[in-house]
Amino acid sequence: MYKIISPAEAVDLIKDGDCICVNSFVGIENPVEIHEAIYEKYKNTGSPKNLTIISSAGFGLWDENKNAESYIREGTVDKLICGHFGAMLSTKKLVLEDRFEAYNLPLGCISHAIRAQAGGIPGALSKVGLDIFVDPRLEGPGINKISTDDSYVKIVDVDGEEFLYYKLPKINVAIIKGTAADRRGNISFDDMYMSGDALSICQAAKANGGKVIVQVDKLVRKPSRPRNAIIPGCLVDAIVVVEKEPTESGYEALTGSFEIPSGQWDMWVEIIERLSSSHRQNSVVADIIGKRATKELKEDDIVNIGIGIPETVSKYAKETGMLNKITLTVESGGVGGFPASGPVFGAMIGAASVYDMANQFDLYDNGGLDICFMGALEVDKYGNVNSHRGSGAYAGIGGFANITAKTPTVIFCLSFTAKGLFVEEEDGKVSIVQEGAIPKFVEKVSSISFSGKRALKNGQKVLYVTERCVFRLTEEGLELIEVYPGVDMEADILSKLPFHVNVAPGLE
Repeated sequence: MYKIISPAEAVDLIKDGDCICVNSFVGIENPVEIHEAIYEKYKNTGSPKNLTIISSAGFGLWDENKNAESYIREGTVDKLICGHFGAMLSTKKLVLEDRFEAYNLPLGCISHAIRAQAGGIPGALSKVGLDIFVDPRLEGPGINKISTDDSYVKIVDVDGEEFLYYKLPKINVAIIKGTAADRRGNISFDDMYMSGDALSICQAAKANGGKVIVQVDKLVRKPSRPRNAIIPGCLVDAIVVVEKEPTESGYEALTGSFEIPSGQWDMWVEIIERLSSSHRQNSVVADIIGKRATKELKEDDIVNIGIGIPETVSKYAKETGMLNKITLTVESGGVGGFPASGPVFGAMIGAASVYDMANQFDLYDNGGLDICFMGALEVDKYGNVNSHRGSGAYAGIGGFANITAKTPTVIFCLSFTAKGLFVEEEDGKVSIVQEGAIPKFVEKVSSISFSGKRALKNGQKVLYVTERCVFRLTEEGLELIEVYPGVDMEADILSKLPFHVNVAPGLE
């Protein structure tokens, strides 16, 4: 039977050496008070220690001075396995300092491996990850020098087909954030942006003889309707009640707690964009790229749009009326709305459906998307892309590998150079006023997030859209297929590439 206890009492359920799985998504749905209680107990007693933390999409608050990560900084964690580290500002710095073992697996593969544990199966098979960094024949999932455990990803043969086998440590503590607990201990997620892998994490912890700790905003006497009770009370050991603080006006539209009238759709999208404006792209370069990339959309497409420059695709899809003719999706499980950005990335305004994250990655992994728009840090002559690891910085692969692995059309949206690039556009003509100091097209990418070789084998259409030109992937490598008006093909493109590209007929 569950107990209603304080954060400090809940943390007493966590023992040295436990493997904790946290059901957050980048910066949202984070049980912050439980994280803070772990920090306080460790600071006062030196326990719990030697922890392993698993989180499909990572967790954090986009602020390294806040306490969601403080116990990691203090040294409680020996091992961290995450799909993404974007909101974990202090943690991702410590990873590169070899402070603890850290592993980066594709977000969807972690999600599926958690679901496998929930069913008593050690791991999950996937073709996602073949020929990219996580493949043991390339780098493997270890991020730093001390992360050498080779048990998390293995190459296996099943009926003559090659797969990767993803296996996680046994989860014995689940930490979940929900909306409400009823008098039977059932947990609903009515006012949450997503439910993520909550049920699978709880089932995995119980299958391994562990504990389930759930933080909720409130208690309610009336039992939830059965289909709204994501976690049944029989799986819950401890409930921590922390009343929800008021949020900025507008965020309530992301919970699906009310229907947005058709005539107010644009108004609410603008409100959410304004709240997230500090994280949105707003430049001539991004606008040129987004406008061109949007032309690849077709009616009835099922779509995923990445963060950063690709977000401008949403803007131009809205301006052209295409937004009402396609179905957008987000990795956390939302379908059929408008993805939010910035601190609430993973939420969706006006979603038609929000289901478990593992189910969303079933869709992505089986080629259920029609098209995706992704960013890129580097691209090489073979069409390989690095999107997860910069020079001296690490964000992680997130859902990128799953989204791009089998989607029929993949559009990479990136500037030709970075750091100082200044471009003007007037009357449809592009002028490169100042070139960036950092080239984005390189002889060889430093780490592979997307394999051109694998994409060609899969028969995928791959374009690389920049602010001055467009390349496509061919058997011979990149081919230049478009040069924008005002751009000098030789001076602004070919002479600045460190490798040869073919030029499409008609451009020569």
